Amino acid sequence: MSREGNFLVYCTEQYKSAKGLTGIQVSELFSRYSVWDYIYSCFEALHTTGENYIVEDIDLYIEARENG
Repeated sequence: MSREGNFLVYCTEQYKSAKGLTGIQVSELFSRYSVWDYIYSCFEALHTTGENYIVEDIDLYIEARENG
């Protein structure tokens, strides 16, 4: 698996754990708001940050998409 692919799995697991969601719930949420594409496109910046920042950044991204 590519570095980006591994990072997508890492972000999914971190978000799932932080929010108390199932894998299916995270997958549906990430698909609905195109979070997969966002994480992939921001890999270079995001992979250097910590897990709390990643979860918070995903929340902000989803919130912006909900309100936009």
